[in-house]
Amino acid sequence: MSTDPETRHYRTIFISDVHLGTRGCKADALLDFLKHTESDTLYLVGDIVDGWRLKKSWYWPQSHNDVIQKILRKARKGTKVIFVPGNHDEFARDYIGTHFGGIELRLDDEFVSANGKKFLVIHGDAFDGVIRHAKWLAHLGDWAYAIALGANTLLASIRRRLGFEYWSLSAYLKNKVKNAVKFIDDFESAVAGEARRRGLDGCIAGHIHKAAIRDVDGITYMNDGDWVESCTALVEDQHGNFELLHWFEERPNLMLVSDGGKVSQAA
Repeated sequence: MSTDPETRHYRTIFISDVHLGTRGCKADALLDFLKHTESDTLYLVGDIVDGWRLKKSWYWPQSHNDVIQKILRKARKGTKVIFVPGNHDEFARDYIGTHFGGIELRLDDEFVSANGKKFLVIHGDAFDGVIRHAKWLAHLGDWAYAIALGANTLLASIRRRLGFEYWSLSAYLKNKVKNAVKFIDDFESAVAGEARRRGLDGCIAGHIHKAAIRDVDGITYMNDGDWVESCTALVEDQHGNFELLHWFEERPNLMLVSDGGKVSQAA
């Protein structure tokens, strides 16, 4: 794997769950990704800015501002940027149908791949029963999740000093908890079901921080993951083929350190 990749060109890139405004956000890793990739279209599939956390306490380092500026710069240079807000940046849903700095806001979208297949692009919180019926519980879960991400930062720093590769404690725990696994399965089935209801070939979502490309009863379900745990993006080439990029695997020298969530080059 290349440690200093040339700029890669894709037809479409999908990212979500960046959570700018939180200490768990790996903004420098995302900025590195954005510097080394170009696309005709860039989809921001929700939870790009964490309005929930910013309401509680303000946290906005320069790296988070740099990500916003980089996306705006891509839009100015001709990349079509489509923002589909999520539950953490639901404030942006008040501006659906408008453009901001060259970025178009849509509640969801029907995306046509290079080979003619049609996909529903949606953040996915509408299919989360906790979000829909017990938002207070979602906020409680968000608080617990923030603690787990804080532990991630400390653990990653220790692993870096010992010479080990990046590993996500919070993702590991989520995958081991039976109820969490069932939630993910139910979520994937629900989003795929909505795509089927609309007569589409597949769906592209975020929200659950679980990157995936798989078949769900004949529907192609894809999730672009997140930039707080796995640092993943979904990309489409010029022929309509999709793949998941795990950026810490693509760039193994990028290691998380504990000084405010920054990313540095390991020696």
